Amino acid sequence: MNALPLTSVAHPKFRNPGPTWGYGALTQAQRIVPRWLLHVPLVIGTWAAVALLPIQRWHSRAYLTGILGRPAGLLDVWRHFFAYLKFLLLRLRVARGVEARCALTAEYADDFEDLMRSGEPALFGTFHFGHSDLLGFLLARRGRRVAMVRLRVANSGDTELLERHFGDAVSFIWVNEPDNLLFAIKSAIDRGDSLAMQCDRMFSSRTAAFHFFGERRLFPFAIYHLAVMFQRPVMFCIGLPDGPSGTRVAPSPLFRPDPALDRTENLRRAHAHFQGVLGRLEDLVRRHPYHWFNFLPHNPVAPAEAPADARKTPATAGVGRGPS
Repeated sequence: MNALPLTSVAHPKFRNPGPTWGYGALTQAQRIVPRWLLHVPLVIGTWAAVALLPIQRWHSRAYLTGILGRPAGLLDVWRHFFAYLKFLLLRLRVARGVEARCALTAEYADDFEDLMRSGEPALFGTFHFGHSDLLGFLLARRGRRVAMVRLRVANSGDTELLERHFGDAVSFIWVNEPDNLLFAIKSAIDRGDSLAMQCDRMFSSRTAAFHFFGERRLFPFAIYHLAVMFQRPVMFCIGLPDGPSGTRVAPSPLFRPDPALDRTENLRRAHAHFQGVLGRLEDLVRRHPYHWFNFLPHNPVAPAEAPADARKTPATAGVGRGPS
């Protein structure tokens, strides 16, 4: 078989911002300190993060200025950082086994439940928005074996805790380990695992141009190439905060490659499907601006001559994680 259409550059070692003991301290604090008492140090700690992370602060302010339609102030940036911190605390609770309340939005809930009941392996896409980063673990609780395609970074205690807690139900495929990447993806698909992929940052050289926030921007498109190659359905799921500790999952319509059509026609259909997904994402980002956790530049604007399936794009664009 030819090499899979997802490639990776051998990125240098990344790490999350913050001290090496940060995840452990937050985990212990949630265990022993009442939530009402923990609020004040978290507020102060978030202000410290705003002061000590100038790159993330700059990108947050630039993004918020655009989305809010007015100059973003430091309080806006603090709200952005604090929204991410609250999500991180939820991740850490899930990592140590605390059950997270999860419900579905009404739209396309039947499609999602039908796919869950079928047991059919699928490719699940998501974004760095709201609670979407928990998708793989929420699927595992529904009886799915899930391989999560991620960037390996240092100082990532939350991921290590989640992997230990969920055991065989969840595995990780690291995009910055290129020698093993393609083999790992094929192996996961061949053994019947579902894949969970974040489809907003430019880890893949398989990209395509889509309309997003008033521009034609490049997004990774490898999930659809894999779908066509392995005849697997694609569903996007976006996790919305639901109360103080709950998650409401908004699924997309299901995309299923048609074996009677050729690759070009299936990818044309896939492009239309993803454009619809991005339209829904843009609407959610506008309604919940502080929950878009890309503390980075927007996805790059596509060159004027870029075709719908632009295959050669620098795979390092937009790499990184939010402040944690």
